[in-house]
Amino acid sequence: MLCLSFVAPAQTHFYENPDFDQLTAGHEIIAIVPFSASVNLRPKQMKDISTEQLAKMEESEGLSIQSAMYSWFLKREKQNKLKVKVQDTNTTNALLRRNGIFTENLVDYTPEELAQIIGVDAVIMGTFETTKPMSEGASLALGVLVGFYGSTNKAIVNMSIFNAQQGELLINYNKAVSGSMGSSTDDLINVLMRKASRRISYVK
Repeated sequence: MLCLSFVAPAQTHFYENPDFDQLTAGHEIIAIVPFSASVNLRPKQMKDISTEQLAKMEESEGLSIQSAMYSWFLKREKQNKLKVKVQDTNTTNALLRRNGIFTENLVDYTPEELAQIIGVDAVIMGTFETTKPMSEGASLALGVLVGFYGSTNKAIVNMSIFNAQQGELLINYNKAVSGSMGSSTDDLINVLMRKASRRISYVK
């Protein structure tokens, strides 16, 4: 079966706080919260999908990005290429739920508040826009609902890392990518982080 990965177009924006090293000197653990996802389906597809189904699909995408990014950081941590620990996403999400924080109301909390609630030194969060879902569950649901899986995909990820103290922005990384049949969230994160990791000071 043909399986092609993501490629990264030229649109890239990267920012690192000039005081990153000073602000993160005492950092020991960071966490990734679910991303806020938007699945921009075609009007024809939307006719067969309810608002609730679309919301569930977007939630699945946001959790999938969180999981793929955690796997990426965890791999570097195990290779001793990461200067900090990464909180397990199950722990992160359990602490969020315990405090009444879910995907739909995540935007009501500041990065500083989220970091304090889950007990970390910095929090990774962001937005994800895609023209078709990539997480296995959401993609299958779309195929069942509208009979169309799609062979191409465009996605934009906007990732930010915020300091727990005062909520300062440490890193912002915005990148547009294009994918094709067989591309997944793991492919997406690998493409996104391949170059960014060289400029994120958490990574050795």
